[in-house]
Amino acid sequence: MNITNFLNFEPVGKRIEDIETPVPLIDIDVVDRNLKRWQARCDQLGIANRPHIKTHKLVGLARYQLALGAKGITVQKLGEAEVMADAGITDMLLTFNIVGRRKLERLAALARRTQISVVADSADVVAGLAEAGKNAGRKIVVLVECDTGAHRNGVQSPQAAVDLAQIIDKTPGLAYGGLMTYAGAGQRLQAESFFMEARELCLAAGLATGIITSGGSPDMWKDEGLSQLTEYRAGTYIYFDRSLAERGTCAYSDCAVQVLATVVSRPTSERALIDAGTKSLTSDLLGLQGYGTAHDLGDAQVYAANEEHGYLDTSHLARKPAIGELVKITPNHVCPVINLFDRVVFVRGDEVLGAVRVDARGLVA
Repeated sequence: MNITNFLNFEPVGKRIEDIETPVPLIDIDVVDRNLKRWQARCDQLGIANRPHIKTHKLVGLARYQLALGAKGITVQKLGEAEVMADAGITDMLLTFNIVGRRKLERLAALARRTQISVVADSADVVAGLAEAGKNAGRKIVVLVECDTGAHRNGVQSPQAAVDLAQIIDKTPGLAYGGLMTYAGAGQRLQAESFFMEARELCLAAGLATGIITSGGSPDMWKDEGLSQLTEYRAGTYIYFDRSLAERGTCAYSDCAVQVLATVVSRPTSERALIDAGTKSLTSDLLGLQGYGTAHDLGDAQVYAANEEHGYLDTSHLARKPAIGELVKITPNHVCPVINLFDRVVFVRGDEVLGAVRVDARGLVA
């Protein structure tokens, strides 16, 4: 099984020097290694792998993840789900509350042609999902989203989880499927405790909890807090990025994506300007200094960014980059970077394989 067989390449030139910038370069061998390594870990743990495709947004890579052994995929928005459904992928978990008439109509349409399941953290959300289930003509499986410490969406206690599970179970058009969380970094153990209590309360109420799902790439290699999980959702692991390298989750050699940029100005010896600003690197800092690092250029940092300009610190470099020189930037947060581009370019070392359209690019509704 070859990863290249899952991707449709468009010609963009034979050399990296032929590629127009800015654009993400993706090392296909690093991607392949990352995917196989994580699937092997899930297999060893006996936990289903349900990768989050919001990082790559590519049908081909989703299909490859499934071919490697993933149980299904995770999507964050209906637009992503629709693209994946059009490609024939049917086992999906959508981990965002669906609210509003038009979105519920779209969910019903998806439920008629896939086995999509969803989440909810309130009775109000459940009521809307019930209408989608009735319109789809089948019961939609709903997981109770739990706030286990990240302080985002989610019910606030195990008792609240079972209360909502009972509402789901009694609601026509829906079926209670289990529990879901996004555990913040370092919060695995408290999530485990939450799940243990909620599962027992559900069992006492006569409800079987078939699925317990958590996610997040920062703690993906840690062993604690896994005892209750039936599946795991990681997304960034396919590419990794500067934030995870600095956290110690991966090495920089595991980072598959670099934004290729061109030096367009060198007004002083202290700085060079590149054609990749926040519209290419995003404005995400994630607690880091700067917007990315050029490792091949003495670890020069993009210390500031406007929409189209990146400010590269060249003050410490013995050799200053020339105007027209290409630089590769490891971005802080790869997920929003990919969503900024219509196409990405896959390479194998210095060999250009071709461009691939980002199928779910911009689909955030």
